[in-house]
Amino acid sequence: MTPSNEKKPDFSDVQSGSSSTAPKAPGSDRTYTVVAGDSLSKIGKKMYGDAGKWKLIFEANKDVIKNPDLIHPGQKFKIPEA
Repeated sequence: MTPSNEKKPDFSDVQSGSSSTAPKAPGSDRTYTVVAGDSLSKIGKKMYGDAGKWKLIFEANKDVIKNPDLIHPGQKFKIPEA
């Protein structure tokens, strides 16, 4: 038991999170929904930290992206592992 005048630790700003070293199951890629102002290079920068990785996104989504310069808000793209 703690004395009533002892200060208790404050954990109110703790955020939950997770990480795993387990391999991802095939077909369990992340997804991204396009918002106004996005481009494949902006999405590459957001998701991978490298705008040049837009080609990975394009290759993984050729079924929905006909022209990499023309993407539209609301489209959902698979984001493959880099």
